[in-house]
Amino acid sequence: MLSPHLAKKIVSDVRRLIDEDIIIVDTNGIIMASTDTTRLGQFHEGAFLVCQEKKKRIITKQDENILRGVKAGINLPIFFRGDVIGVIGITGDPKKVSPYGELLKKMTELLIQENYYTEQLQLEARALETFVFEWLQARDWSPSFYERAQLFHIDLTMKRRVIIASFHENEPSLSVDMWKYVQNMWNEQRDIIVRWGNDRLLILQTDEDKERTTAKIKTVQRALIEKYAVTLYIGCGKMVDSKHVHHSYKQAERALHIAKQTKKIVFDEDLRLEMCLEDISLATKRELVKRTIEPFMHEQELLHTLRTFFANNLSLKQTAEALHIHINTLHYRLKKIEQYTNLHVRNLEHIITLYLAIRFLDETTKK
Repeated sequence: MLSPHLAKKIVSDVRRLIDEDIIIVDTNGIIMASTDTTRLGQFHEGAFLVCQEKKKRIITKQDENILRGVKAGINLPIFFRGDVIGVIGITGDPKKVSPYGELLKKMTELLIQENYYTEQLQLEARALETFVFEWLQARDWSPSFYERAQLFHIDLTMKRRVIIASFHENEPSLSVDMWKYVQNMWNEQRDIIVRWGNDRLLILQTDEDKERTTAKIKTVQRALIEKYAVTLYIGCGKMVDSKHVHHSYKQAERALHIAKQTKKIVFDEDLRLEMCLEDISLATKRELVKRTIEPFMHEQELLHTLRTFFANNLSLKQTAEALHIHINTLHYRLKKIEQYTNLHVRNLEHIITLYLAIRFLDETTKK
């Protein structure tokens, strides 16, 4: 309950309030944490007696010659759920430090209580994460799986949609506070929200309505930006029977990859071309770039021209205007691209090949 790490944290927090030395002692009388590091690991007879008697003890100058390892001050028992779990000691003139005693004791007990509930919350969260992980892996459900579902109050008869929410890679990792905040914002008891690694949340949703889902996601995104200054990318799978959530998970992964590129909420069922492109390996994408536009990759002007040409739906007039060049200059650049690649912008198959090449170039460069 009272670990050395927690004891050290308590000493650090309490020290901000007073200048006197502070110690935290375990129930065996061993000093666990101290502002005076030379006392660590020493036996403190006064604290040991406090644990036995369950009441505070004033340590006088005379006691320094009688009790082992003590200094003048005050020792107070730390209680948790009615039991003494340690002692906090404040070194100094007893008359001077006694007024702080009860306040610091209460503060210490609150810190321990807060730490306990945080640990319990994390244990419960990990247990749920483990259950969801098994849910996504298992094809057949064992009796123990059904029992754990009941313990978590999870209805396995309901259809579910997997939603994966990912934080930007340069932003801080997902904290317990963020996870709880999203749970409270989401506010749907039938849905399951778990932490999925250091930068993701996984939601098993029961609402089939896309518009409501989109509105809810946008509300959460705005709230996280305002409260934590973090950006959330969202990929959503299809609604499936609970037995097939692994399919929805794969779809959500694919949708999330597109969401990171488009900065939009992406539902897998809305994907068309992207659905096909996601199944192409990175090696194949790089090979297509090599076989097509690699000969002029050193000419940024031509690459920019080609990107702008596609961004303007192959309109020569709009592309020239966007580039602030004469249309004859645009024709000249496109002709150079044809010479480099032997692909012609008026040939449907060739223009599709160029489009995929420039798209794969941008994608693989980012990776």
